[in-house]
Amino acid sequence: MKPSLQFRLSQHLTLTPQLQQSIRLLQLSTVELNQEIERMLMDNPVLEREDADDGTRAPAGGGNGDAAPAEPQTEPLAEAPEADWSGEPPPNWRSGDDNGDTDRSYSAPDSPTLRDHLIAQLGLTNLPRRDRALVEILIDALDDDGYLTQDLEEIIELLPPEEAVDPQELSTALKHLQNLEPAGVGARTPSECLALQLRARGNDDAVARIGLEVVEKHLDALAAHDYNRLRSATGADDEQLRAAQLLIQSLDPHPGASFSNAEARYLTPDVVVRKTKGVWRASLNREAMPRLRINRLYAELAASRGGASGFASQMQEARWMIKNVQQRFDTILRVAQAIVDRQRHFFEHGDVAMRPMVLREIADALGLHESTISRVTTQKYMATPRGTFELKYFFGSHVATDAGGACSATAIRALIKQLVAAEDAQAPLSDASISQILGQQGIVVARRTIAKYREALHIPPLNLRKSL
Repeated sequence: MKPSLQFRLSQHLTLTPQLQQSIRLLQLSTVELNQEIERMLMDNPVLEREDADDGTRAPAGGGNGDAAPAEPQTEPLAEAPEADWSGEPPPNWRSGDDNGDTDRSYSAPDSPTLRDHLIAQLGLTNLPRRDRALVEILIDALDDDGYLTQDLEEIIELLPPEEAVDPQELSTALKHLQNLEPAGVGARTPSECLALQLRARGNDDAVARIGLEVVEKHLDALAAHDYNRLRSATGADDEQLRAAQLLIQSLDPHPGASFSNAEARYLTPDVVVRKTKGVWRASLNREAMPRLRINRLYAELAASRGGASGFASQMQEARWMIKNVQQRFDTILRVAQAIVDRQRHFFEHGDVAMRPMVLREIADALGLHESTISRVTTQKYMATPRGTFELKYFFGSHVATDAGGACSATAIRALIKQLVAAEDAQAPLSDASISQILGQQGIVVARRTIAKYREALHIPPLNLRKSL
């Protein structure tokens, strides 16, 4: 084959560094954006964060000038220490040491852990030191819900053999633990947890006795709402069984959960929606917008030295960053307002008025690519009088109606919640019944679709919603 020269004309898109940065910033969440900005501030002394209160400006990353005031930081809550079962007994384990009682004063933190709470109670008991040490070992073995998930035999194997702990001795220590507050702590099963709480109440009437029998022997039947089996097993009538059920429902199956130091997660909305003069308007949340600018000192230094200055490239990067951050929020606002315009009935009437909408509808209206709308609506949040929602929440599939229109899946889920909330507890609605009711309203939804939506809403099936 003879070699030859050929000329071809073609077009292709070249992503400049500025465009790449713009796309990347657009898909970041508010938290990720601030992390990216902090990294940029450390790397580029030309870029600085403007203080919103007094207008002072200071370089970040070691530049000259006054230091910027520190941004308020939220420190994460410290996690509770995990139980150490390496085989090493606690310091007060040795029972042969009779040189006086160990100091057992515990200074509880502002939010005491379950262990702190139990140890404080244990220090007030008159138990011998060896028994208290055994109870403390069991406390260290509790999970976050207050359950003892390890077998007593397994715990004994982890203890030093020379201590010669007897199984009966550890069982007695468990009884002492189960007498502490909160009631139900130290239980090994949900049945035992609920039974401990019923016994702690000290009631000895017929309802309490029936409740205790149910939680000890027939908890699975109660969970399955098998009332015929419960009536046959306990000999109780409907009124007694209903009272026992209410008593059991008042108990806490997770007695230690209230002491868990779960870290609270807060969302910072990017957009706030308000009704002004009868019109719903979206506006940017100023608290979510980082305020950036070029450091004046470095700008003057770069200008005085001309293009030869080493700050020229950093100046360009800083300008790109400021422009792309502003463009990011401008795009978010445009998309948010387009959503608000199309979902105004939702803001007036709630989920039942949500209209079906897809990404392409917003993309076509704004002259943007569908992928851009996808980036904008992911991990971006809108604060409204009805709550805070991710922008993606306003998009969804649709179901045809008899009139030839469409109803959004969100609206159908809201209707299902309303129907279930208003149903007769003694004769709850089946999925087929809900489908029939919606059909009478002109919304054609198959029974299996109702079941899918119901499960997505974490609504139990008919048999588990039935009560006496």
